[in-house]
Amino acid sequence: METQDGFKLLTDNRKARHEYFLLDRLETGMVLSGSEVKSARNGKIQLVDAYGVIKGKELWLHNAHISEYSHANRENHDPIRPRKLLAHRKEIDRLITKTREKGLTLIPTKIYLKKGRVKCELALAKGKKLHDKRATERKREAENEARAAIGRRG
Repeated sequence: METQDGFKLLTDNRKARHEYFLLDRLETGMVLSGSEVKSARNGKIQLVDAYGVIKGKELWLHNAHISEYSHANRENHDPIRPRKLLAHRKEIDRLITKTREKGLTLIPTKIYLKKGRVKCELALAKGKKLHDKRATERKREAENEARAAIGRRG
């Protein structure tokens, strides 16, 4: 379902919000082949184990699975190939300095269409420890209980 401003969510990495503290977000373009774009438009993307890497002065997306397009010929793409991400030089330089800090990594949070172009939202993330995950779960449960109590009251 595409909205008025040409935005359509193709896939969302909900596991990333559970596994990481998402600090800073960046919208990047993606370099894709024709069969990858068609498959992405059909929503055949998985970001479960995907991560961003900076090689030299370029940004790459690894382990993102874009299924092969069913109507493509023998020139179909490799589902788990590294894909180049497009960002401004200043943004990449800023990410280089941030990822040198201890424990920070680049995680794709969602892939979407924006005005006909496939975009990837990368987040600068710090891994959660087990006790952090438990605290987040307790907080969510408390909010749900409060909402339920308000609902019963009214």
